[in-house]
Formats: sequence, structure tokens, C-alpha cells
Amino acid sequence: MALRKSPSSARAESWANGGSFIRVATALSESSSIHSEALYHLARDVSGMGLDPMSYNILEPEPYRQEPWGEESKSLLQPNIMQISASEDKIPVVSSPSSPHCSGGGGLCFSDGRRKVDYVLVFHQRRHSSIRSPPGSSGLQDQLSVVSNGNFPPPAGRDAAAAPAAGRGVPEEPSASVGEVFMELGDGEGHETVEPGDHEMHLIRLEFEASLVEAGLEIERDREFKTHGPSFTRIHAPWPVLCREAEFLKIKVPTKTSFELKEESGFSTSMSTVWRKLNQPFQPKVPHPEQGRTKLLSHCFSRDKLHLYNITSKDTFFDNTTRGRIVYEILRRTVCVRTCQTIGISTLIAKGVYDAAFPLHDGDYRVIGHPEERNDRQVLHEEWARYSAFYKYQPIDLVRKYFGEKIGLYFAWLGVYTQLLIPASIVGIIVFGYGVATVDTNIPSLEMCDERLNFTMCPLCDGACDFWHLSTACGTARASHLFDNPATVFFAIFMSLWAVLFLEHWKRRQISLSFSWDLTGIEEDEEHPRPKYENIVLQKRQRKQQKKKKKKKNEPEKQEDGTVTGKDRWRQKLLAAMAAGTPSAVEKLTWKDRLPGYCINVSSILFMFGLTFSAVFGVIIYRITVSALMAMSPDPEIKSNVRVTVTATAVMINLVVILILDEIYGAVAVWLTELEIPKTETNFEERLILKAFLLKFMNAYAPIFYVAFFKGRFAGRPGSYVYVFNDYRMEECAPGGCLIELCIQLSIIMLGKQLIQNNIFEIGIPKLKKFVRALKEKESKVQEKQEERPPQQWNLDYALAPFEGLTPEYMEMIIQFGFVSLFVASFPLAPLFALLNNVIEIRLDAKKFVTELRRPVATRAKDIGVWYNILSGMGKFSVIINAFVISFTSDFIPRLVYQYMYSQTGTMHGFIDHTLSYFNVSNFKQGTAPQNSEHGDITVCRYKDYREPPWSADAYQFSKQYWCVLAARLAFVILFQNLVMFLSLVVAWVIPDVPKTIVEQLKREKKLLVDLFLQEEKEKFQLIQSLFAKDASVPPGQSAPPVGRYSTLPPLATHGLARDGEGGTRARCRAASFSQFSRKQPANENENSVHTAV
Repeated sequence: MALRKSPSSARAESWANGGSFIRVATALSESSSIHSEALYHLARDVSGMGLDPMSYNILEPEPYRQEPWGEESKSLLQPNIMQISASEDKIPVVSSPSSPHCSGGGGLCFSDGRRKVDYVLVFHQRRHSSIRSPPGSSGLQDQLSVVSNGNFPPPAGRDAAAAPAAGRGVPEEPSASVGEVFMELGDGEGHETVEPGDHEMHLIRLEFEASLVEAGLEIERDREFKTHGPSFTRIHAPWPVLCREAEFLKIKVPTKTSFELKEESGFSTSMSTVWRKLNQPFQPKVPHPEQGRTKLLSHCFSRDKLHLYNITSKDTFFDNTTRGRIVYEILRRTVCVRTCQTIGISTLIAKGVYDAAFPLHDGDYRVIGHPEERNDRQVLHEEWARYSAFYKYQPIDLVRKYFGEKIGLYFAWLGVYTQLLIPASIVGIIVFGYGVATVDTNIPSLEMCDERLNFTMCPLCDGACDFWHLSTACGTARASHLFDNPATVFFAIFMSLWAVLFLEHWKRRQISLSFSWDLTGIEEDEEHPRPKYENIVLQKRQRKQQKKKKKKKNEPEKQEDGTVTGKDRWRQKLLAAMAAGTPSAVEKLTWKDRLPGYCINVSSILFMFGLTFSAVFGVIIYRITVSALMAMSPDPEIKSNVRVTVTATAVMINLVVILILDEIYGAVAVWLTELEIPKTETNFEERLILKAFLLKFMNAYAPIFYVAFFKGRFAGRPGSYVYVFNDYRMEECAPGGCLIELCIQLSIIMLGKQLIQNNIFEIGIPKLKKFVRALKEKESKVQEKQEERPPQQWNLDYALAPFEGLTPEYMEMIIQFGFVSLFVASFPLAPLFALLNNVIEIRLDAKKFVTELRRPVATRAKDIGVWYNILSGMGKFSVIINAFVISFTSDFIPRLVYQYMYSQTGTMHGFIDHTLSYFNVSNFKQGTAPQNSEHGDITVCRYKDYREPPWSADAYQFSKQYWCVLAARLAFVILFQNLVMFLSLVVAWVIPDVPKTIVEQLKREKKLLVDLFLQEEKEKFQLIQSLFAKDASVPPGQSAPPVGRYSTLPPLATHGLARDGEGGTRARCRAASFSQFSRKQPANENENSVHTAV
């Protein structure tokens, strides 16, 4: 692609003479391989790159000035062989002498102390052994072939040499194709060469940074030359670039006009005032730029309306977060078309050209000096990222200002979730307290503990186990009543409605934040393809090109009649395609390209499910075998503690397996998502979330589902038990029911998962990584200790861990939400433990973001994305799960059926005897009856089931009571589900998604914007009229004053207005129609703000 001057620039000539800026094409699509001049100018006009260039000085030491940036850039973009010069590691500073003083200091500015560092690029200078040429080839230069897209013409010498060779019938070398370019690895003067990979990376960096300068950014490199270690490239965005990109990105900024939010009068206002006063001690001490109930009117930034915005300082009008986002957008779309076919900084990081790219933090997080001069990072650390601030509200607005909307929404969602856990925890404590208060009056547990009833139960295992009395399970029965009582049903209904209320409340909160953060009406940012996608598209394109080349070689070439051959024919086609302005076909991946990935995905997910079920089955085998072995022990203490020991150890094994598989599944989900080759980061993130959630959900809840719905259901009955491996009986529920075991399983897994993941994975592992990284860098620091200087902010930030997204944070909370909502009927204290965990989790995440992670790029987001759909689905699923837990796992329905259908007195007396069936011990299979029983001669034993007695005609068949209870259970499931769903719909209908105040404020804001622009048009029209009136009064010998900057009339219209007094036809001004609007502005206006009461 040829270099050319911008036709839209008034200073293009000075640009070309200075040799300072290089024109590089901006690609409209990463998958296109032809970048023509027409495409280049179209992209430049769209993105606003046709502005006047920024002048700059070279602020490097004097030896560096002798080899200017322009010469480097020219050598980089030579159409023939590219060669590394000795000055390529000394890229100068591109600066603006008129830039104002930088207020950051402390490593936040360029070396001139005037301009902010908005972004930092990091790459490593690596040590490598010297590559010496053989003695006989000292005059030769090593060459590296790099695939190009055809923009490099072949070297002149090569063409000249190839022509006579072709005339003599010598075949052309395949390396001489237009699709390749050769780069020099040596300088031919005895200098040490570098490795080919480093040389290629260096050239790519040169072109990329030249493109950044072309886009208007200013760059500064480290002054000292490093032979190894990280090197930093600092980037500054000047005011014209910020304005251009802010307009392109449609960033909303405050105007001078402000309006007061009207408060409704009445009881609700007084209550809200009282509530604010009560909440005052819990508010963080954060500076509020907007005092009271005043809000500045916001509008999308436009360079034509700078007079409307409250610009007190060009340095502070765009905050650091917005500046970093603007620079990232430029980095994301900047292309490298000559050295490699890539677009964006993400692709270059993936290729290893750069190691990292990040915006800087606002200085150190520790407060040094006066507390009044704290930066945003220090305020967040003091008021948010401390465990001692656990009782305070989060400064969500400041979090959003510093980290961006996406992270701000996560912490806002986490805060809403934690706040709503407070009423759920209180109700859960009340339910648990009810169980504690009524345990001594519960008739079923009293009957189980009554030794006078003398229920002799059948053996728990074959042969070695003896008969036992039901009164020995008294402790289990009493503990089961704590969680299995009538209040549990109410709590399950309450928590199902709580989930709906939580989602509705979050929707309202989300809309309120969108209004206060000026996110209403924003459009989603255009996303570029991912590096992996681009690489695969490029490989596909290259395969097609190779096939075409082979096909053309096999075809006979024509020589006469105006036809051309070989490389010239291909070049002619390329020029024809470039002249068309658009490529003939844009390469993309089809379902055939993704089919292998889909097949591997399906098979891998099925394998992971099988692995999870195998782990659960392995723990079941462990429980069965250990129970049998402990029952055979002669020690009576071991026999008496079989159930407690087996249950506790099995749950601990389950917890360890869950934690291990959790980490494995997280890595597998990333690998499987990469195989699908998603095009954009959003698609990649959504697919990754769904896979990771599916695998981790199955992993965390599979053991709980087994205990809740399968344990004891398929064990059989005495004389006809179900065996595993022909030796071990399937396990049964405890005499008090499976609900107490479900409670133990849920509580240990939930608490263990939260404690271990929070304390070890989120705290311990990052600290361990940081310690290892410090040990690795210790040796290099010792060597450079003599020349050590105070570390700059970019050095400190580079030592921090990179930000890897919010998926792990959301995933942890979503799994916890499942523990709180899905099986809450079995563990009413789950919301309390979740609340305690989240209070710590908020401060832990805050500390991690403020002190341990690099500053992430601010990302706009209107909602929490696919996570809301997952939450909504889990809320609906929890209704079904809780209905089945109450009806099938607990004894609530059997107690209800007995009391109202079978009880003689209408009470629970005789319930235990009603639930126990009879078994004749003579019907035991051979070898399964107890040997040497201590209970004497036992003829009949009891077991928990609804079956006919042995003296019945249908012995051991399900009784009528069984079918009656089953019908009642199914009826309860249907009734419970429909009732809760109906109440959920009522709650969702009663609570509107958008608060009424927000709707009114949006209307008022829209009305004020219309008034503001109408007033502006009126002022324009009045100014034009005054100028034309002056023009009419000018004597004939004088020239008319120029039309003001507000003029919207063409030259013919101005002449028509000027001749209006002469009786000619007057051209009607478009703004004249606005004269009918006469809305008055308040009298007390100043130059910075206009307050309007709404």
C-alpha cells in the first residue's frame, strides 16, 4: 500500500516534509486480506483519522536525536528488504509542547512531567546467545521470510534478476511470490545479530507503534537500553484524540445545565428522610461531586457542542477511566498489515509481541501525607477494601468511576444479594428456633426415644449385625426435628418468593444505576474477532491460496494475444480487486469448520458427567463397605457410632472431590470453548459461562441430589435387599429420615467450599504466585541494585496479577445462590452462613481489585448479562426442588396423612408404629440372619416402610397406606409448585421493573435536552440575524464581516437574506421555525451551570 498524504488535512505538506508520521491502513475487518486505498480512506474518515497532525518534540538525549523517528519508520515501511538499525531500540517520545502540566506525578506522567500516562504496553527483552555467521559468509545477511498480504512489492533487484532467468527457461523460485517478504537479521557490518523470532516481534512492534502515532497518540519508551527484562511503552492521548474518540464511542458527558430531582411530598418522603439519617453512620466517607438532589444533564459528546459542556480543565474533563478506555479502543482496532496480518493489541499479546497492556492505577493505595489529598484508589482502599469497613455500604458510584460499569454492576449486584440475605437469614433463624423450642413436645421423636415401646428393628447388615432397638436412634430423631418441622414448609414458600423478590429488586436497582450512570440508550460496542478466530481464518485462507497456486501451476499458461502469465496475472487480479474497493469474498468459518469442536464438546461433557457420577458412586461404595466393616467390629463403641462416622467421613471425601473437580472443570470448560472457535469475546464468555456452570453445578449438587432423592429408595426390604457387587447391601436412610443426612451433607459442602475457596484459592494462591514471582525477579534486581531508582507506577502495576474477568466471582456466588435456594427446606440456616460469607467476600474482592490486580479496562455494560438468566432459571428450578424435598425427603406428608386419615384421636400419637412394617425373621435368606443375637429369641422385627404384614394374603407388598401417601405427595408437589409460581407472578406484576421516579426523571431529562437544543438554535438564529443586519449597514466600500461559527446557512441563503430589504425573495432559514418556542430560562445563570427546577 502506498504512503500518501491526507487530503482532509490542512497541514499535509508540513507532515510530509517533517517525515514524522506514517500512514498505515485501518482495517474494517480482520478477516479481509486486501487493504486498498479506498478502504483505507473510508476507514480513516469514519474513525476521524483525517485530523491535523499533532506537532511533537523529541525529548530523548542528544545521541538519540541524531536518528529521528521518521527515518526509523521509513526503514520499517520500505517496499523492499527491511533492515534493523542500531537505533530501533531507542524509539523517541512523541509529545506536544503545548500540553498542560500533569497533575498526577509519582510515575503517572511522561518524562516531561506534563502529560498523563493513559496506557502502558510491556514487552520483554530476552537474553539469547549470539548468532554468528560462518566465516565465508561475512558479507551476507540472514533473511527471515514473513507471510504478507501482498502489500510488499518484490524487491527490484530480485525482479531484475528473475527476468533474464525466465528468458533462459529457468523456473522461478517459489520463494519469490508476492505473498512473502524478507527481513534482514544482520546489518552486514559485523554487528551481533538477533534471533529471528525476536527480530520479527521487534518489527511488528515498530509498525504497531507507528500506527498508534498515526492515530494521534503520543508514545514514550524507556530511555535506558535494556539487554533483558521488561520494557515499557507509555501512551498518552492528547485532547483532540480524546474528543474524536469520545464522539465516535458516544460517551455521555455532563453539560452545564443541571436540574434538581423533585422529591415526592408526603409520608414516604418523611420516612425516606428518617431512613437516610439512620443510615448515616453506615455510609462511606466518599467525596460526592454532586451535592444534594442535583443532577447534571448529560449528552453524548460532540466536538460541535463543546460550548455546552462544563469543561473547566481539558486535563480532568475526561477522567482516567475514560481516557484508558479510549486508548484501549484505539489499541483494539489498530492494524499491522505489513509485518503480519493482525488487528488489535489482544492479538499481539496472544502472539507474544507484547507481554501485557493495561491502564495505570491512580498511584499508591496507601495514604501518604494529608488525608484530604487522597486519590480515588486510596479512598477505595480506606472506605471499601478494608475488613473493618464491613458494616458500611459500598461506594458503588466511586467503584464504577474507577473500574468501569461492568465491575460496578458486579459489586452492586453482590451488595443487593447480600442485603436481601438479611431478611432470609432472620426468617431461617426463626424457623430453626421454632424447631429447637418444639423438640421436647414433638410426639414422633418422643415415641422414638421411649424405651417402653420397645420397637425391635431388623439388622442393618447381613450376618454380622444384630437386632437393635429404635430408642437408640433418639438423638438422630431429635436433631431431625430441628429441620423437619411444619415451619419448614412455610420457609420453603418464603424462600421461593424471596428469589423472585430478589430478581425484581435487582432489576429496579439496575435501572436506577443505568439512569444515574448515564447508561440509558447506549449502544453495544462493536467487537473485533478474537485472535484465535483470526488465526484460524488466516490458516483457512492460506490453504485456499495454496490450492489455487497448485491448480494454476498445473494449467498451461498463455503467452500471446494480450494475455499475461504467472505472477503478473496474479498481480493484475490483485490490482483489480483493490480498485473495486472491497474484497471479492470475506473469509469466515462455517459449521463444517466448527463440527470437530462441537463433537469433542458433546463427548467431553458427557464424559465429565460420567466422571462426576463415578465420583458419587465411589463415595457410595465407600459408605457401604465402611459401614459393613465397622458393624463387624467387636468394639461396642465403634458399632454405636457407625452412622455418624461414615456420614462425616463420606461428606469430607465428597468435599475434597468437589474442590478438585471444580478446578479441573474450569480448565476443561475453557479448552472446550476454544475448540468451538467463537468469533468475539462476548460469544466466548457466554459459552464459557454456560459450560462452566453446567459442569460445576453437576459437580457441586450431584452428591446432594443423591441423598435427597435416591438414597434409601432402592434398598429393598428384609429378605429381598438390593446388593452391589453381590456382597454389599444398598444403604438406607437413618431412622429419623434422610433429611438430617441431607442437612449434614449440604452444610459441610457449603461451608467447606466457601471457607476453602475463599481462604486458600482466593487469598493463599495469589500470595503464593506473588511470592514465586518475587523470587524469580530477585536475582535480576540484585544485579541492577547499583543503578536502582525508585520504581515507577508502571513497574508496580506490572508486578500485580492481571485481571482475568469476573466469571470466577460470579460463578462462586451463583453456586452459593443454589445452596441458599434449591435445598433450603433441609437447611434453614443456609442464608445465614451465606450472609456471613458474603460480608467477607465483598471486602475480599474489593481488596483484591484495589491492591492485588492491575487496573482493568473500563467496560460499559447495561446489565449483568447471561448471569441474570441463570439466576432466573435457578429460582424457578428451586420451586420444584423444594416441593420434592418437602414431599418425598421429609416426613411432613406422611405425618399429615396419618393425622387426618388414620389417627384415632386426630393427634400424632401412634405415628411411629404406623410407619413401621413387620417382618418374620424366618423369611431371612440363608446366611443373612443375625448370628448369636443378644436379644434372645426374636420372631418378628420392624423396618420402616408401608408394606403388608407377613400374616397378610399379600405379604410384603405395598399397602394401601403407601399408595395414599404417594398420592398425597404428588398432590402436594403440584399444589406447592402452582401456588408458588402464582405468587411469584403476582410479586413480579406488583413490582414494576422501572421505578416510577426514574420514568419521570427520564421524561424530564429528555424535555430539558430538547429545551437546551432549541435555545441553542434560537441563539444561532439571533446571531445570524445580527450579522446580516450589520452586513446590510456596511458602506459599499467595506467588506462584510464573516459569518459566525454558528451559521448553518449556505452562501446562497446569506445573499438572499442580505437582499431582503431590496424586495428579493428571502431564503427561509431552517432555524426560523424555532422562534415560536419561548420557554424562559432562569435568571440566575452563570457561565458554568444552569439550575432548572423540574
